[in-house]
Amino acid sequence: MSGWKCLLLVATCIFVVSVAKAQNQTDWWKNAVLYQIYPRSFYDTDGNGVGDIRGVTAKLQYLKDTGIDATWLSPIFKSPQRDFGYDVSDFLEVDPLFGTNSDLEELFEEARKLGIKIVLDFVPNHSSNEHWWFKQSELGVEPYRDYYVWHPGKPVPGQARPAVPNNWNSVFYGSAWEWSEVRQEYYLHQFEVGQPDLNYRNPKVVEEFDNILRFWMERGASGFRVDAINHMFEDALFRDEPINDPSDPLSYGYTHHIYTNNLLETYDVIGHWRKVIDDFVERTNSDTIIMLTEAYTSMDMVLRFYQSDDGSEQRAHFPFNFVLLGELNGNSNARDFKYVIDRWLENLPRSKVTNWVLGNHDQPRVGSRYGEERIDAMNILLMTLPGVAVTYNGEEIGMVDYRDMSWEDSLDPQGCNVGPEQYKWKSRDPQRTPFQWDDTFNAGFSTANRTWLPVYPYFRQSNLRKQLESEWSHYQVYTEAIKLRRHRVFREGAFRSRALSENVFSFARFMKEDQAGGSFFIVIINLSDRMEQVDLLDLYDAIGDEEVRVYLMGTESRYKINQRVVASQFLVGPYESIIVGKDSSSSKGNIKNSLTLTLLLFAIATFFKK
Repeated sequence: MSGWKCLLLVATCIFVVSVAKAQNQTDWWKNAVLYQIYPRSFYDTDGNGVGDIRGVTAKLQYLKDTGIDATWLSPIFKSPQRDFGYDVSDFLEVDPLFGTNSDLEELFEEARKLGIKIVLDFVPNHSSNEHWWFKQSELGVEPYRDYYVWHPGKPVPGQARPAVPNNWNSVFYGSAWEWSEVRQEYYLHQFEVGQPDLNYRNPKVVEEFDNILRFWMERGASGFRVDAINHMFEDALFRDEPINDPSDPLSYGYTHHIYTNNLLETYDVIGHWRKVIDDFVERTNSDTIIMLTEAYTSMDMVLRFYQSDDGSEQRAHFPFNFVLLGELNGNSNARDFKYVIDRWLENLPRSKVTNWVLGNHDQPRVGSRYGEERIDAMNILLMTLPGVAVTYNGEEIGMVDYRDMSWEDSLDPQGCNVGPEQYKWKSRDPQRTPFQWDDTFNAGFSTANRTWLPVYPYFRQSNLRKQLESEWSHYQVYTEAIKLRRHRVFREGAFRSRALSENVFSFARFMKEDQAGGSFFIVIINLSDRMEQVDLLDLYDAIGDEEVRVYLMGTESRYKINQRVVASQFLVGPYESIIVGKDSSSSKGNIKNSLTLTLLLFAIATFFKK
């Protein structure tokens, strides 16, 4: 082949690649379904009653079939497990309870083959008191002496041991200070007593975590969820916090947390870690590695985790948006949904990607929080809102909390610390029960005689196998909603919402540049137990001919897929969730892409003939 033909062939190939890239130009995480796995409760492969890393690897095909893009693993690192892995004693070693570092690297590799990203939990606020750093710090050994937050306490006349430094309390109840007989000082623990807070005013601590990030990125991690980030810094003067609720001086709500929460220095550390991650990606030419931050705080403080006020410093790829967890519930009406969702979107920094967290290991499950009759509605809502959908294992089959778990079976320190009278409503164990795979022994989760937490007692009535075999189930609604969210309108389209009545919340997704005759979808959710008639043209008048097609409906619906309905007189049944609309883009896009590819292949074939 002559030189010019080679050059032309290369140019043609480059053009083919560029066309393919243009068709898939959105970065992998921007429309992802991020599925949190609580490894202890997902799948047990060694029969000890506790889920493990190999259990996640064994279920990767299930995740792929479900439509999951990425999964975030709750902590799996070496730990005495006083707070179930959030008390890390070695940030570079997998806990033997879950497997080995080799098991984790195998999970990275197998997930990569299936196109699934693995995001690790990153717990920088504290370590375990069994960590080497803390043991050396307690002994006063350099350079670890100031790795943690220590205080000599307040001298008390006639008393050998000084009093606690101030009135700061732990999230898990009681004073946030613990006396060390070894060092003869108090250490701070904003969570469990075995979780001493690290001192981020010491640059050596920041550097330690820089190296931890690099260690796991080198082995295949695709992202990090940064835990409890708003607790990282405390007032350097250790001042008492103002009283909020004097009824219980030991409760976390006793004070306003102005000196232990949301200090501005936190944002500088997050910006620094973002640079560490981005530098690694650039140096290795790898796919984007994401950083997500967790902070239960006000919206303005959460949004600052995206970037600095002037936009010069990038921070998290996105901070978790907890409005669906904290501001809405089974008592919310359509106006509440509109207000909360619109407010978040209107305040989102320009060009940033939003996200919606519907469930996690710390919050009651969707069916328990919103009501079992609204499970499909909430999953459809999650999958059709703009941005990243963050979901928790078990929500796809409508698992609910095991709130009647006995005091004897309870393990969560957040519940156990308040005693047998109040544990039931404080404990997070009810939403952490083993995954209900099928109707066999232990719901197919484990062969052990006793699982770490008891299996939900009615698992035979509600499990994945039964839902796969059903004609229409929560799982099928969930997976079909994921398929539908791949449509360009859901990936890139505009958003417009409306409370069509007191209890019917609806929103439209559409392309701004193609409203007249273009594709659109309308999500309608009836939050009540009453039938209502609504006019969808009040939300989206570009419907035009007033007839739309049904694309998806929940298990409570009386409609069928592909059914034609009148938009101006649309009847929505009790607790019904449904997606209607018109798709005019798929055939055009396929014809255009096929024509382009045909012409290019014809050109290449002509070169070889000559």
